[in-house]
Amino acid sequence: MDPWKLPISSAIQRKRLLSQSYTSHASASPSDLACADRASDVIYLLLIEPQVITSKFSVFSFLFVIGAQNAWDILLEEESMTRITTSCAELDKILGGGISCKEVTEIGGVPGIGKTQLGIQLAVNVQIPCYYGGLGGKAIYIDTEGSFMVERVLQIAEACTEDMAEYGRFLGKSIQARQVEMGPKDFLENIYYFRVCSYTEQIGLENYLDKFISEHRDVKIIVIDSVAFQFRQDFDDLAQRTRVLSAMALKLMKLAKKFSLAVVLLNQVTTKVIEGSFQLALALGDSWSHSCTNRLILYWNGDERYAYIDKSPSLRSASAPYSVTSRGIRNSSSNS
Repeated sequence: MDPWKLPISSAIQRKRLLSQSYTSHASASPSDLACADRASDVIYLLLIEPQVITSKFSVFSFLFVIGAQNAWDILLEEESMTRITTSCAELDKILGGGISCKEVTEIGGVPGIGKTQLGIQLAVNVQIPCYYGGLGGKAIYIDTEGSFMVERVLQIAEACTEDMAEYGRFLGKSIQARQVEMGPKDFLENIYYFRVCSYTEQIGLENYLDKFISEHRDVKIIVIDSVAFQFRQDFDDLAQRTRVLSAMALKLMKLAKKFSLAVVLLNQVTTKVIEGSFQLALALGDSWSHSCTNRLILYWNGDERYAYIDKSPSLRSASAPYSVTSRGIRNSSSNS
């Protein structure tokens, strides 16, 4: 079908199709269109210009309704949702047990507050075996800033190994008999590390993650450190940046749901003018703030580090102290 012959009222949308190489749909199968990178343009036409629908696009009516659930099933799913411990009891408490799988959690704060430390801690803790109360999974760590410190990962992995050994002794012989020896080297081998140096590399990698995780189904967490860094440098067109970020966030949410894993986005802060005064706010603007399921703000209260739940559909707003120690994220020294 020639786009010029489609009954599209908007000349802009017709031009958009042509610029995206949609010269003809006659030879394209529905599955090709559904899987194409530009499928969103076709879906746009189906939603905005419904008169263009033909039997060729009947597949989309199936795509729109597949996966319907009733509210009871959703409740049971939420109650059985798995979580990844942060290694800080107070922080886990306000998070309902830890970082949720099947959700996107944004963690932001000022430099030096412990964002990367928490990201590394989660990449290690996701590997805790099931019989210790963990997920026995693996991690993907996407480093956009060059802040990933493998020596620090080793320290946290060694501490986690010692904690598991102590926990095993506490539980007694029943769990020791089931214990699978897991050392620091195993923790490091189970973290898939990606270094990206531009926003195009970041987008390309996130497009590849579906295939990668399909081949590594034991991945249970994706950490991006940080999600904002590459997008704060090369974009002059802020409207375009918003569209790109929205598409990226949608893909990450789909990955979290599809593979039952946690997506953790570490974010930087920026200054924002509010009522004539400068205040700190998380980077990427107000539109981006709606792109995650949960938002956790890390901040200083005197000499103490605190975490505050700023946004969540299921958790109440609350704060909890935490510490960054040589062993990783731990309970605040004042609560120890």
